[in-house]
Amino acid sequence: MPVHQIAAFAPRLMAGQGRMGHDLNMRRSGLSRSWWIPPSLRGYKTEWLRHDLVAGAALFAVLVPAGMAYAQAAGLPPVTGLYATIVPLIVYAAVGPSRVLVLGPDSALAPMIVAALLPLAAADEQRSVALAGLLAILIGAIMLVGSVLRLGIVTGLLSKPIRLGYLNGIALLVVASQVPTLLGISVEGESPWDKLFAAVPKVLAGETNMTALLLGLASLALILVPRWLKWKVPGVLIAVVVSCLAVALLGLRDDVKVTGALPQGLPAPALGGIGWADVLALLPAAAGIALIVFVDTGTLSQSLAAARNGKVSGNHEMAALGAANAASGLLGGFPVSASTSRTPVAVESGSKSQLTGVVGAVLVLGFMLAAPGVTEFLPSTTLAAIVIAAAAGIADPAGVRRLLGMSRSESLVMLAAFLGVAILGVLPGIVVAVGLAILDFLRRAWDPYRAELVDVPGMPGYHDVTRHPDGERVPGLLILRFDAPLFFGNGALLGSFVRNAMDEAPPGTERVVLAAEPVTNIDTTALDELIQLDEWLERHGVDLVFAEMKGPVKDRLLRYGMGARFSPEHFYPTTSEAVRAFQREEREA
Repeated sequence: MPVHQIAAFAPRLMAGQGRMGHDLNMRRSGLSRSWWIPPSLRGYKTEWLRHDLVAGAALFAVLVPAGMAYAQAAGLPPVTGLYATIVPLIVYAAVGPSRVLVLGPDSALAPMIVAALLPLAAADEQRSVALAGLLAILIGAIMLVGSVLRLGIVTGLLSKPIRLGYLNGIALLVVASQVPTLLGISVEGESPWDKLFAAVPKVLAGETNMTALLLGLASLALILVPRWLKWKVPGVLIAVVVSCLAVALLGLRDDVKVTGALPQGLPAPALGGIGWADVLALLPAAAGIALIVFVDTGTLSQSLAAARNGKVSGNHEMAALGAANAASGLLGGFPVSASTSRTPVAVESGSKSQLTGVVGAVLVLGFMLAAPGVTEFLPSTTLAAIVIAAAAGIADPAGVRRLLGMSRSESLVMLAAFLGVAILGVLPGIVVAVGLAILDFLRRAWDPYRAELVDVPGMPGYHDVTRHPDGERVPGLLILRFDAPLFFGNGALLGSFVRNAMDEAPPGTERVVLAAEPVTNIDTTALDELIQLDEWLERHGVDLVFAEMKGPVKDRLLRYGMGARFSPEHFYPTTSEAVRAFQREEREA
């Protein structure tokens, strides 16, 4: 489910609890002064307990199958998905700022985890688990350091076009990775596409396991139909129960691959056999995944907070995510993120606080201790169906259509992100898309929009002549606008623009007014070009003045020692004032 759709659930989050009421409850209870109480539980009211218990039970129904499915998609044993569910939920409840946010394994992270681990794991399951734990610890450490350094701003690197391309590319990768399992075919390969292409000859040779395929398709239908019909019972739970019953009652254990019974026990460290070489090898992937995790979680967290007229500190959120990931890695899990599929389950079930996640985690733990054998009848094809349904939820074709109709250049960035993720892999694809986005930004700054401004009868101010060809020049004046900061890449362009405009200006032009509101900065290279332009205009008997230049830019000119050349009378608060001053001078002359 795309993040923007989560906002539809958010108004139910704190029904009847506005910010003022929330603050009042905190003051009455005195809990706001109790530093030892988790942030998300401060101001807790006893009447919320029933709602959190019910919501925690509903959440439990999807935590077990989803955790196991996403672990399988990441190439890890299913039990690690439950460890990566229990530990982060409890840690985030203790330190996280969001009242209702469900953390855990995520389908979007699975391809990134596979890509990071596969070259180092050498098909060794135990080593894969250790490396996945190390990856989560590194992600946690990066986030904790980022929180201390207040680096939440770096999420701006993932613009909307990049996020759209990345999410749809991820969805395609995830589906491709699960198709062989859905077909009941065992294949080897280093990437989802390798596995999919390896499955094609087996399908053509008639090796498709029809029992597994029918179970998988039935599971997919049981997941999607309740979602479309907006049933309160999660389709994932229905699919798991029905498929387990089918395997048990019809005696299909020998016909399809099953998950098998879970090992009985608590989350525990599983970091044996790793070294510093592994740390260095995983650092680049950890940095990229940390960025993705924080952007996705931050977007969802802020959406939920805004629904109750609140906000969440980005640095606090980053620190909490870091702690949750580090704890997951230390105790047998792998990298986690906020869940855009399980969080709505909690919200719709009436969750009021992070106690919901704690209840869900305790129930998962109880399931592992009391009934680990239940999964003995759970077919792998059902887990594949769960992952495919989740991938369909993160795709956003409507967002793609909107962007295609709005901006051609941003659509190209989106397409680059999509193709990069789908073909090169998640992290290389995002790097390519970010690079293209930066190049597009530089292109706009290098070659900004430029305009001559004219007086349009009946309209206040001065306007672009290309949009108002009926406008009139102010006699003796040439009013120009340059829509970008001045730096080494476009300083010469400004000079050429003004010189060309002067060549086309009518005789008798005595002054150039540069409408400088868009000029938010200037560097020394551009300043040299500006001085050369002023000297050229002076030789031609023309003054150069500035209108609407921002104070910090004028201060920078003074620091550069330009106070003598560009004295205070060279600056006007508005373009209209610059025009009136020139006309007064003409009358007085």
